[in-house]
Amino acid sequence: QVQLVESGGGLVQAGGSLRLSCAASRRTFSSYAVGWFRQAPGKEREFVSAISWSGSSTYYADSMKGRFTISRDNAKNTVYLQMNSLKPEDTAVYYCAARPSGGTPSSAYEYDSWGQGTQVTVSS
Repeated sequence: QVQLVESGGGLVQAGGSLRLSCAASRRTFSSYAVGWFRQAPGKEREFVSAISWSGSSTYYADSMKGRFTISRDNAKNTVYLQMNSLKPEDTAVYYCAARPSGGTPSSAYEYDSWGQGTQVTVSS
């Protein structure tokens, strides 16, 4: 497993932007696929986006396409989630997760390392 730390959350007005970061503790992080998930109060955890270990493949939930962009800098052991045109319904705790294999799975069960989450609040 790998230790993950999210940062970059906060309070933003609707239409604004935030960039979340997911920093990993291991140099072998470059061989891990990474996903972002979110969970709003009273709701189940929801897939947001995923990126392959090389960054060559990305995958987004339909509601995030065109607004969110996932990327990674393996030299910095960090994955990013750029979120634009934020809506109040994007309010949630955002988690990053990693798995030491390929693909860009959307199921939380495919990931074995999780961060503690970062709160994103979008005001109307």
